[in-house]
Amino acid sequence: LNASGSSTLPLLNPVKTIGDSKAEKVLQKCGERPLEDTLSGPRIVGGHDAQVGAWPWLVSLQIHQVGVKFKHVCGGALVNENSVLSAAHCATLRKDPYFWRAVIGAHNLRKHDKHTTERNIRNITVHPEFKKETFENDIALFKLDSSVRYNDYIQPICLPSAYLYLYIDNETDCFISGWGRVAEKGKSLLASVLKEAKVEIIPSDVCNAFNSYGGLIDSNMICAGSESGGIDSCQGDSGGPLMCYRPSTSKYYLIGITSFGIGCGRPKFPGIYVRLSPYKRWVISEILLSNKAVNPMSTALVIFLTEMYSACIGFLK
Repeated sequence: LNASGSSTLPLLNPVKTIGDSKAEKVLQKCGERPLEDTLSGPRIVGGHDAQVGAWPWLVSLQIHQVGVKFKHVCGGALVNENSVLSAAHCATLRKDPYFWRAVIGAHNLRKHDKHTTERNIRNITVHPEFKKETFENDIALFKLDSSVRYNDYIQPICLPSAYLYLYIDNETDCFISGWGRVAEKGKSLLASVLKEAKVEIIPSDVCNAFNSYGGLIDSNMICAGSESGGIDSCQGDSGGPLMCYRPSTSKYYLIGITSFGIGCGRPKFPGIYVRLSPYKRWVISEILLSNKAVNPMSTALVIFLTEMYSACIGFLK
């Protein structure tokens, strides 16, 4: 980024089936920043350095390379103790999970401090309808080889309901964060210290104007940044979260996943993000079904109850 710039669901008398304990973990406490009271204020192009622990669900996805032990290539968002969401186009860089690792709880990628933990990747699942030519369905799930332990610096972000986006507008506090380049041109390198920036959600009709993306943005994508430019994600930020805060729940939600854009921080060309809500069922199913012991009916029940609860909350707010 650059310088321009307990949700546990109340399941009433649930029917217990094999795998319910796993299913309940998807609906766990999420979207909270334990260190928020100690943070002062809110590449990312037009952004600034984030404070330590500011975004506890941020993940650095790294690939083993010749001459360099591991190199940051994409961001990701921790959604439960062993699952990270990122962009599908990141996964195509190396399809074999053996070459990947996830670094969680990090702030400065050049320093390994006590808050940081690393995990190998056990499995990578790319959305079956991902199209690399158009970036449609640009979403993938990275499964860690072992669970992480939550603390002040490592927390999951909430998955949004299908109704939450109705309440997201230019007045909503939304942010991007990552270790990507801080400028489109020049000798800008990947950032070593986590960057953050506040962004605006830009209406799709504005993004699809003839002097902007000209109709390339579909209903499963979100435009965010600044119409005047200067605030945007850039190379190395792909897969990272577009996260929005909802005061009524006091939580942050994973609204989008950094996907693509034309340049970095250019006027009329904001960043494009995968809109997460249409993929929530797929995400939950992949998380649960990665454990063969999960009962498919349990998975369906959890998804149904999740959406029903979200609908009720939406109508009440």
